[in-house]
Amino acid sequence: MAMPAKSSELTRARVRSAWLFLSPMLVVLALIAGWPLLRTIYFSFTDASLSSISDYQFIGFANFLEYYEGEWYGVIADPDWWRAVYNTLWFTVMSVSLELVLGMIIALTLNAAFPGRGMLRAAILIPWAIPTIVSAQMWGWMLHDQFGVLNEILMTFGIISSPVAWTASPDTALWAVVMVDVWKTTPFMALLILAALQMLPSDCYEAARVDGINPVKVFFKVTLPLIRPALMVAIIFRALDALRIFDLIYVLTSNSRDTMSMSVYARQQLVDFQDVGYGSAASTLLFLIIAILVIITLTAGRVRLGEDAR
Repeated sequence: MAMPAKSSELTRARVRSAWLFLSPMLVVLALIAGWPLLRTIYFSFTDASLSSISDYQFIGFANFLEYYEGEWYGVIADPDWWRAVYNTLWFTVMSVSLELVLGMIIALTLNAAFPGRGMLRAAILIPWAIPTIVSAQMWGWMLHDQFGVLNEILMTFGIISSPVAWTASPDTALWAVVMVDVWKTTPFMALLILAALQMLPSDCYEAARVDGINPVKVFFKVTLPLIRPALMVAIIFRALDALRIFDLIYVLTSNSRDTMSMSVYARQQLVDFQDVGYGSAASTLLFLIIAILVIITLTAGRVRLGEDAR
């Protein structure tokens, strides 16, 4: 009877030690992340402007939604905001889906034994290591309708008959942004999936090989279920990045309404229009949308981030 009490006391001591070591990080996190977030939420209820940030009044929910003289005003009543929400969600679904499929193919390839595998693993990380702003500028030139190398290649092979303005046309601009994002961040997805694949037990595959089970069936019946927690973590991390996309869209397409994301919309209100209260309301809605989507994903996927990725 004495052993459980002793074990419980040891567990409590370990928990106290963990909180003691974590407390400095939690304080720093509260200062650098919690305080700006609370201040942004506070400003969303004011009429503060960038020209007089210290002179403002509390106006309640008027920045979010207000009915005045027969018309609705506020971020929620703005069609440009909902277009930005649609663009952001569309970009997130398309880019994360493509990165998941391509990342899985690359990870399965790199998980096999062949000469030069180590060098190839390092090489695929190059796009991910390049800063986003540099990637965006580089692809901006490559996609240029007059000087871009992509148009030259496609015209050489006869795929297109005349140069295409990839980032200026409403039909291709968002697809161009998705292509650049997939090129840059697929290595990150592949790296996470490869780490999960290398931790799988080999005895399951040896038994399947002895029984002569089809490799495709082994992949869907054994591999996918075993790496599902790691896949969910990778999808959540990438979705969080994609939902707050800013620099890639802003550099490639600037403030175009056809490709504007929620972050670009908030930046336009804050900086171009100098309306801190209105821009803070857009930023607060962006935060709420991301938080709700993450909670839904964690609940639907039954993922506990504290568990082992296996």
